[in-house]
Amino acid sequence: MPPTFHVENFGCRAARADGEAIAALLRAAAAAESQPSEADVVIVNTCSVTAEADREARAYIRRANRLNPAARIIATGCYAQRAAEELAVLPGVAAVVGNSHKALAPAIALHLGLGSMENLRSANLQPVSEHDSGNPRSRSRASNADERETAPIPVGPSPLVTVSDLLIASNRTLILADDTFAHSFLEEAPIAPGAQTRPNLKIQEGCSNRCSFCVIPQTRGSSRSLSAASVLAHVRSFVAAGGNELVLSGINLGRWGRDLDPAQSPIRTFAALVRTIVEQTDLPRLRLSSIEPMDWDAALIGVMAECGGTRLARHAHLPLQSGSDSVLRRMYRRYRPWHYADKVSELFGAAGPSLTLGADVMVGFPGETDREFQETCDFIRALPFGYLHLFPFSPRPGTRAWTLHADSPVPAAIVNERMSVLRSLAAARTRAHRRQFIGTELEAITLHSTAALARANRTSALTENFLPVELAGTLSANQLVRLRVTGLGADNALLVMPVRSGACGSDSQLEALPVSRKPALETTF
Repeated sequence: MPPTFHVENFGCRAARADGEAIAALLRAAAAAESQPSEADVVIVNTCSVTAEADREARAYIRRANRLNPAARIIATGCYAQRAAEELAVLPGVAAVVGNSHKALAPAIALHLGLGSMENLRSANLQPVSEHDSGNPRSRSRASNADERETAPIPVGPSPLVTVSDLLIASNRTLILADDTFAHSFLEEAPIAPGAQTRPNLKIQEGCSNRCSFCVIPQTRGSSRSLSAASVLAHVRSFVAAGGNELVLSGINLGRWGRDLDPAQSPIRTFAALVRTIVEQTDLPRLRLSSIEPMDWDAALIGVMAECGGTRLARHAHLPLQSGSDSVLRRMYRRYRPWHYADKVSELFGAAGPSLTLGADVMVGFPGETDREFQETCDFIRALPFGYLHLFPFSPRPGTRAWTLHADSPVPAAIVNERMSVLRSLAAARTRAHRRQFIGTELEAITLHSTAALARANRTSALTENFLPVELAGTLSANQLVRLRVTGLGADNALLVMPVRSGACGSDSQLEALPVSRKPALETTF
């Protein structure tokens, strides 16, 4: 009988894409999804961008073990890559699989779920190579310092995992993490509308930037791209499965293609890839996730001008971090505030005022003065942001900002005060952005509604330009509908009603109801 599993995701959209891919591969192998309290295997897809993210992952693992002591827990993701030993000693953890080996996580989960680690030894699968890479991070890290015999494991067509990569401690915990990232892509995972109406297709992994606060280069390696052929195959498969909206995601998405061999890939820029998807597939709507400001080049902005509002969603998320030039310099960011403002102006010129602009803003970076924080506030007031992701700075070991924090920390009380100021400012920017749509019509896609919403006879939806709404009445997920915005309610809520059309069918008489959404999204990643 195939094992049951549960995947719990933490962190960014790209990390969620990894978790969705692991789940899809397990479903394809006939494993069944279950609640963590009942699953044979619980896969915890961790984040490590902040200390709070680490804490949440550890707390979840302990809670899962209390609820289901018999479950074999696999810790994967960025925390598993950065500090595998910290997770390996937690109760119930049977394997720690870093991002470097994440492609092996589904096979490991299947075998652990079937009974014991002996399945890894006895399975009729391709064994690992017998060479040692010499990488210090690949050597045995058993808790009692004893080196033990390692186990064969399925590695796919390229057996790049070495014997010294496979580390089994005295508690029989398997640890896989090294600096080669040879098994980091989950490209075989099928993409189809299901639990996620708008699934993520991760086409790029890693980051070659070196922002002073960021641990991502350590946890995900340098930038690597999925081939254009693979991307197009996934998109076409998604369309054939009935998908209506697909989100392209990546760790540094705008850098897609720069590492590809020109002899093997004629498409090697992100703008060219987006244009090819629009021109050579029947995908109704493509959405782009976070893209660095300077990667919005003329070609990509040109695609937005031609396709925005039809096949390409009028939604752009440009990480800001700070509106202060001096803080951006300490962060080692590759733009200045005026560069960012110029890109925003070009984007709105291409897509029009219906574009929804989002940004990440970090509060309390080491040494941030009152003047620098005020510069950030003034900068945000000057631009037409539709939403902000706000988060306090968190020092990460091994980064330049870790040292800066030791020398010039911003007191927690001041960080909290500044977060409060930005919450109010973000709410005001959100309200101003949404108010302009009163009396207009917007395209939207219906989503899976929560049980509470379903009981209240409501349906969740997301507009083409990234505005969350709720409709009175029931519509199935993955329908493209047209809505009329009738007003703005409490908490910056859009009031909407469907426009009579073929897309809405018999449900076109649904009445308007307010949305209960937070105007500013706060996150720990």
